[in-house]
Amino acid sequence: MPEKLDNIFDLVHPILSGASSASPWTMTDTGPSYEADTALLEKLLAIPVEEDADSQSGRLAKALDAWVAHELRRAGFDADEVWPRRDAPRVLPREVGIFISKLPHKLRAQAQHYLVKDKATAPSNASILGKAYVKQVDVVVAQWARGPEILISTKTMASSFAKNLPNRFEEAYGDAKNLRGRHPLAAIGFVFLLHSSVAANEPASYERALDMLRKLRAEYDVYDSTAVLMADWTPGDGSSVHVRHDLVPEDLSINQFFSVSIDAVLARTPIDMHVQVRERREIRELPVQDEDVAAHHPEETTSEGS
Repeated sequence: MPEKLDNIFDLVHPILSGASSASPWTMTDTGPSYEADTALLEKLLAIPVEEDADSQSGRLAKALDAWVAHELRRAGFDADEVWPRRDAPRVLPREVGIFISKLPHKLRAQAQHYLVKDKATAPSNASILGKAYVKQVDVVVAQWARGPEILISTKTMASSFAKNLPNRFEEAYGDAKNLRGRHPLAAIGFVFLLHSSVAANEPASYERALDMLRKLRAEYDVYDSTAVLMADWTPGDGSSVHVRHDLVPEDLSINQFFSVSIDAVLARTPIDMHVQVRERREIRELPVQDEDVAAHHPEETTSEGS
């Protein structure tokens, strides 16, 4: 089942390969403004929708994960630090990738071949230890020296909203507490994709979803950011996918989600880390170089008087 689910990344790969990697930030009178590429999201969601895959299959959620990861790369985070990666393997420590890239060409190809098959080193999913249990996290930004910096959970729901909403939010609340307990400085987020029929057919469930998304970030030790994505689609018709911005309050928009998440990371790291992310956000060059703590970590001497 994991392998079957993972092939959705292979299917969306051609679309992502041709997608723009331009900065998502523009400068306005009130400061930097984030603009997510939701037209790209529509193209990615069209693949599982064309297959008539429902939200229970997990394929809609995987397409959403691929898009969220792409947005983080657009924001300037290192491609190999963002999981799922665009290329297989989807989860790979950046330092392993650096090592392989420095091998002779023939040996590098062999190492890459075996690496894709090695699920211990390069698993299909990112499993993060929280305070109480290991949690599979959908989208991650991490590096060996800095640890997890962004942890994003995604959920999709296309029907039976009243029945399923309580369970989804109970899970979301517990997962955030678990992750925050071990990673207090990580930016932790939750993105919920709903079929837009909830607004017309189950308005009480729609309002409950908005309320719960706001409550999930009300406490300091839960989520930094939450967002709802509303979309129309007709099962089996990929051309019918349409993101509905008009149904989403500004405080739960995907643009504010990325803005808050990125700001949280930058506020919790020194100026010489994530320099490209900072430059894209501020739309200017910074007079500092990115300090690669993985490559530059001088050994501390412990001898007395040294």
